[in-house]
Amino acid sequence: MSKSNFTRRGLLKTSAVTGAGLALPTIFTAQSAHAFTNEPTGGTVTLGFNVPQTGPYADEGADELRAYQLAVEHLNGGGDGGMMNTFSSKALQGNGILGKKVEFVTGDTQTKSDAARASAKSMIEKDGAIMITGGSSSGVAVAVQALCQEAGVIFMAGLTHSNDTTGKDRKANGFRHFFNSYMSGAALAPVLANAYGKDRKAYHLTADYNWGYTTEEAVKASTEAMGWETVATVKTPLTQTDFSSYIAPVLQSGADTLVLNHYGGNMVNSLTNAVQFGLRDKQVNGKDFQIIVPLYSRLMAKGAGANVKGIFGSANWHWSLTDEGSKAFVKSFGTKYGFPPSQAAHTTYVQTLLYADACERAGSFAPCAVAEALEDFEFDGLGNGKTLYRGADHQCFKDVLVVKGKENPTSEFDLLEIVEVTPVEQVTYAPDHPQMGGAEATLGSCNNGA
Repeated sequence: MSKSNFTRRGLLKTSAVTGAGLALPTIFTAQSAHAFTNEPTGGTVTLGFNVPQTGPYADEGADELRAYQLAVEHLNGGGDGGMMNTFSSKALQGNGILGKKVEFVTGDTQTKSDAARASAKSMIEKDGAIMITGGSSSGVAVAVQALCQEAGVIFMAGLTHSNDTTGKDRKANGFRHFFNSYMSGAALAPVLANAYGKDRKAYHLTADYNWGYTTEEAVKASTEAMGWETVATVKTPLTQTDFSSYIAPVLQSGADTLVLNHYGGNMVNSLTNAVQFGLRDKQVNGKDFQIIVPLYSRLMAKGAGANVKGIFGSANWHWSLTDEGSKAFVKSFGTKYGFPPSQAAHTTYVQTLLYADACERAGSFAPCAVAEALEDFEFDGLGNGKTLYRGADHQCFKDVLVVKGKENPTSEFDLLEIVEVTPVEQVTYAPDHPQMGGAEATLGSCNNGA
């Protein structure tokens, strides 16, 4: 990847325009040839928080926005500082970013790629956002990441689990803290084999977009490698709310395991329908029928209620973790909002701190300087143990949680239990892994927007 701080395209007298037709607000003259998109000139710096405020992932979006607001409060010196106190890097001082007060604007992705691009474009062009972050859909993340690459701003991905985000669609201006589909499969397979044996027949229902595809691929590969057979894979629309017509064929398929590659409201509805059809009470092939949810969250568990009891899945983070960073974040978030944070809230809070910290360590808001500070950065104290932001693909590598729905929850928030912390070594892969796009997947060059 090029570490060039800017790409000179002559000394333009008018707004720079990218190949995609995105007009950039920064004016470049002979005196400002080294400028970059939305370079802060006053006492403030603006961040763009682009989250699903409507649509099937709106619950995650609401929690992300709460976390972003908390992160801004802490960066500006308010509150108790949260994970700034436990972060292994000590560059953040509670005086904003590089001495500039942090402000923010928000947009609604609607869990639609076009809407997400439009809101991000507006935040960059009209509001002067120097960094865009957020989202609870990998389709949205990939679309907005591409836009940010074109515009010359950093994209700090929110909740995006598809391999594609830091796989075949990786970009030099984009970074992801959240784990991915490959990691879920690698962490889950040994636990599932131990719990249910190695001769299962699995039926997949899969959300019809890139996250669903890569999660299905990852879980299929990991379970088939241990002996499971995949009976069928069926795509379901992201807008689907009643999955009854998709559940009925499972009963005639010969499958004894249903894998729900669904998230958010989709997972709540499909799991509810599966339980209503009595799948969990059946025996097939001489085995008790089982349901798997590859990607879990506390918000989903709350929506599904008692239906999640005993069901395995994976998670990026959970509020019950007892490390100092997690405890600090749960305390701050709980004090402000009255309930524990979700993993969506955790990853977006962390991404905001990591961006701000990279600016401080780079001594600059210039995107390529920030990217260089993030690449191969190792850190601790942000809730997942020791973590590496790998330079080759801008993916964070850390331990992964395998969780299960609690049989006897003590509150509406105490719905998942951690059954295994899978060490990072077990979920690490080569940057050119086939599930990540192979050797053809490259970051390209960083873009400062000049």
